[in-house]
Amino acid sequence: MAYPTRQLGKTGVFVSAQGLGCMGMSEFYGTSDEAENIATLLKSIELGVTFWDTADMYGNGKNEELLAKVLKTHRDKVFVCTKFGNKRDEEGKFLGVVGTPEYVRECCEKSLKR
Repeated sequence: MAYPTRQLGKTGVFVSAQGLGCMGMSEFYGTSDEAENIATLLKSIELGVTFWDTADMYGNGKNEELLAKVLKTHRDKVFVCTKFGNKRDEEGKFLGVVGTPEYVRECCEKSLKR
């Protein structure tokens, strides 16, 4: 049975009707088990849940790095949605919301590198 999909706007891209929120894999809900998280990501692909949600602030970039480990070999199967704007320092302390063009560019470049 194929998982239901939806068209993403008028792009012609189809994504799974249900997405996978990846925030808890890197922060906020206690300790993180990388092997378990990778197994979850791989299982989501197997099940057809290929619309993943992340943000640069989840684990201060660690969440995007985690997803990258799976995307190296499955990039053509997953659509990644990432967010930015909540600025944190190296220790994770919240510094505020930033939406300047310079910060947007910086965030996009860092996300793409991860």
